[in-house]
Amino acid sequence: MPSRWLLVAASIFALSGGPATGFAAEPATVTASGLDLAGRNLAVAPGDDFFGYANGGWDKATTIPADRASDGAFNKLAELTDHRVADLIQDAAKASPPPGSEARKIADFYRAYMDEATIEARGVTPLKQDLAAYAKIRTRRQLATALGRTLRADVDVLNNTNYYTPNLFGLWVAADLDQPTRYSATLLVGGLGMPSRDYYLADAPRMEVIRKRYLAHIARVLSLAGYADADARAARIFALEKTIAAAHAPLDENEDVRKGDNHWSASDFPAKAPGLDWRAYFTAAGLGRRSDFVVWQPASLTAIAAIAGRTPLPVWRDYLSYSLLNRSADLLPKAFVDERFDFYGKTLSGTPQLSARWKRGVRATNGALGDAVGKLYAARYFPPESKAKVEALVRNVIAAFDRRIDHLAWMSDATKATAKAKLRALKVGVGYTGAWRDYSALVVDPQDALGNARRASDFAYRRELAKLDRPVDRDEWFMTPQTVNAVNLPVLNALNFPAAILQPPFFDPDASAAVNYGGVGATIGHEISHSFDSTGALFDDQGRLRNWWTKDDFAHFEASTRQLAAQFDTYHPFPDLAVKGQQTLGENIADLAGLQASYDAFQQSLDGGPAPERDGLTGDQQFFLSFGQSWRSKVREPALRQQVLTDVHAPAQFRAQTVRNLDGWYAAFDVKPGQALYLAPADRVRIW
Repeated sequence: MPSRWLLVAASIFALSGGPATGFAAEPATVTASGLDLAGRNLAVAPGDDFFGYANGGWDKATTIPADRASDGAFNKLAELTDHRVADLIQDAAKASPPPGSEARKIADFYRAYMDEATIEARGVTPLKQDLAAYAKIRTRRQLATALGRTLRADVDVLNNTNYYTPNLFGLWVAADLDQPTRYSATLLVGGLGMPSRDYYLADAPRMEVIRKRYLAHIARVLSLAGYADADARAARIFALEKTIAAAHAPLDENEDVRKGDNHWSASDFPAKAPGLDWRAYFTAAGLGRRSDFVVWQPASLTAIAAIAGRTPLPVWRDYLSYSLLNRSADLLPKAFVDERFDFYGKTLSGTPQLSARWKRGVRATNGALGDAVGKLYAARYFPPESKAKVEALVRNVIAAFDRRIDHLAWMSDATKATAKAKLRALKVGVGYTGAWRDYSALVVDPQDALGNARRASDFAYRRELAKLDRPVDRDEWFMTPQTVNAVNLPVLNALNFPAAILQPPFFDPDASAAVNYGGVGATIGHEISHSFDSTGALFDDQGRLRNWWTKDDFAHFEASTRQLAAQFDTYHPFPDLAVKGQQTLGENIADLAGLQASYDAFQQSLDGGPAPERDGLTGDQQFFLSFGQSWRSKVREPALRQQVLTDVHAPAQFRAQTVRNLDGWYAAFDVKPGQALYLAPADRVRIW
């Protein structure tokens, strides 16, 4: 996995994994202020557990749906959005759009995905040609060609904000860290069927159980496809993946952008990473004429190239075959679907029930034709009035952050000047892109679900390759309007706030200003603050990776970030597992600085007067309670353990406790020394 900083600084959250109409995103307990007062637990003192106070009632009354690994504010919006997109798809189909139109492609892609009878009848036949080609690999050059053809720029933003590729290597095309006006081709390492190296290497008893189940899963997939000696083949595939995992860098090391900016020429690869026929690899990947690359993890890439050179070819043949079958499982017969879910859903996430086919079809359609669906979504569900109100909130929070920079006593004038220039240059998109993607070259067949998915993957890959010959587009969006998330793009110095997250409980045009600033305002502040977190602070106003700090200023900044990391190190979701403060540091900085900026913006909006009370709550109480309820979340144990090990986001219940660093929260809820969250003023972390 490469760092999230290649394209996306960070999304604010990572979601853990015919429809009815009239779906409600939230229960009818939301009051005039826009808060769910019944969802509180008044038996919990805010100063002891603010998350429990804000959400304890909801938590007690909530059962995670059987088809999900978690439930909460983000999940509710994602569910609502899935229903809305399903309605849009059905409406597109009913309108009988002309062949070749985007609406027709949307309808046909979804129709093919839902046609289980045809999928069942075809079996693995759609993959036979590729599987036969793998079986014929007899030389290292043929192996390199086969591996090169798997190179993709696929990304799962919602479920893992670290870019992840199941292929041996992945390609990310993004603005160059040193010359942000041009694109670079960045190579990263992958090749694992489980979430991270820890799942292969950690000696915890639970990991050993998961490894045994994964080994059985590999054998089962091969057996379903008709391979003989499935158990022996599976053992060799697992051993290969374990060797690859050992070559991966730990996540916290992988997050260090300064270690990832390694420029290699095409001629460097044979000398620096022997073992793989790089010329054959790059030719097969469509990069044969590319002369320069960025290698994110050079030691890992070198080690994996050596593995490619020494591992017997029969093992690679089986590995490639299994990987293709495993990735394609959701578009193969039901036995493959069930087997994949049994491991990835039940074992890894603890989810007892596979989500309905229509939901998976919606998500697949979004993945293939995201902007085409997004056009329809934005037109129906994000009115211009909402866009204007959110844009005003953005301006106010940016202005508050600017004022905070002015008041930093520890920062020199020179560093302040560059920080403020970066803030002025920030490019913010609200709701949807102004330049929709063109899908005219994508072929969609209403009777070929697997072919559609593979053509969509190829189409997206070719689109990324085409960028390499063009100037960097700072207006490009990396999330669709129907995505329940938000994102910071450091090398573009840009933010995207998709329409789908600009709904209750984050944004409600009818809610109090306090609630909106505590919800979407903190989200806006979070993404702004990513430009100034432990990694974002390394980029200047043009998105260039360079040191713009004085030595003393950066030393002070890093000391404050270490203090925040130490604070999160004390949080234990389980007795045997703690949050990793350094791994989650960038997100924690963004939560803290974003909340501070939004609180300042809220106070500024009052023009010196008091905030109106609503539902018996002061303005400050509404603000902080809104923030706490925006982190409402309940997660199954396996999924939560996986998040702690593999995600740069801390669990939501601890992110809600960020309030303990703001002086205003103490006054709002009369928090006293001796309470669990109390910090003496000198111990409250203040970064921006």
